[in-house]
Amino acid sequence: MATSVLSARSHRASMPWYIWASVAAVTSAMVGVHWDISWHRSIGRDAFLTPAHIAIYMCGVLAAVACGYLILATTFGKSGLRDSAVSVWGFRAPLGAFISTWGGLVMLASAPFDDWWHSAYGLDVKILSPPHMVLALGMIAVEFGALILVVGAMNRATADFRPALERIFLYLASMLLIALLVISLEYTGRIWMHTAVFYCVVCLLVPLVMALASRGSGNRWAATQVALLYTTFILGLLYILPLFAAEPKLGPVYTPVKQFIPPGFPLLVVVPALALDLVWQRLRGWNAWAVAGLSGALFLALLLAVQWPMGTFLMSHAAHNAVFGSIYIDYQAGPKSFMFRNLFIPAEPNFRALLVLALALAILSMRAGWAVGNWIRAVRR
Repeated sequence: MATSVLSARSHRASMPWYIWASVAAVTSAMVGVHWDISWHRSIGRDAFLTPAHIAIYMCGVLAAVACGYLILATTFGKSGLRDSAVSVWGFRAPLGAFISTWGGLVMLASAPFDDWWHSAYGLDVKILSPPHMVLALGMIAVEFGALILVVGAMNRATADFRPALERIFLYLASMLLIALLVISLEYTGRIWMHTAVFYCVVCLLVPLVMALASRGSGNRWAATQVALLYTTFILGLLYILPLFAAEPKLGPVYTPVKQFIPPGFPLLVVVPALALDLVWQRLRGWNAWAVAGLSGALFLALLLAVQWPMGTFLMSHAAHNAVFGSIYIDYQAGPKSFMFRNLFIPAEPNFRALLVLALALAILSMRAGWAVGNWIRAVRR
């Protein structure tokens, strides 16, 4: 018993410091991004150095400093990582360190660009603006770099240390999923849930991460765990953010707001995730495209089966409470807006044709995630 306790402590102590730094950076970014969006929806952008912005850019600072130091220490020091490092421009370090360092620097470079953009075009702009896309590029690079750092350590680890790294890998995969869904937030809110655009966007992004997580970790329940972590994170924001007072400082104010507006109820991606994990266990040995085709069709079918009625429910009076979050409306949502009137954006005239596109996107996304997952399973540096 004593030996097993000492062994467990030894494994915890030997977790590389740069992995914890990467986890902290990624978490800070995801909390900061959702906090910033809530800030815009509740207060309006009244300054550059808001707490939410500091949390976002702390990710860039942590990634650039921690992974930059790792590169220098591996190149010029006596680090034990030299034998498991790649060379870039004469510098040596694990591959993920280079990706995360670049991503952190890109995030920091986006800060003055974002500040200038707001000064030139207004204090409350859309998510999909050029500086936000630069920030998103850097943020996703930091998250992907962190995944590569962890999977490299995971593939080099002993059998009894691998489970801890595998849990961190799945956590980082869930943060990647959250980041991708943040970028697409303007097309995945409840008012979009009866449009084909919604299903195209979700099918493009979610299967990619689920397949990557499953193949990259080798865990039988990887997709389900990633979906549950995403769901838990969003529910936490839904229930915590409204506890703090907020008041609009940028007009016009159409809807009174007294607290931070949280994100909407999480998408029910856990249902197709569970089905995929069950199916994938029975498809070992199949052709990769056959697996992608079946998986993409299953994902879209189950997403339609659960998210369409969930959208209807979220528009009903039964969902207008703090549990499901439909009571929270942006201060700039006027009385004629779809959100204020609890109306769906009308379905496209070519809805069925676009659903075929959603199916194709789900299949391609699944196949791409499968390929990337297979690649990272071989990463040891």
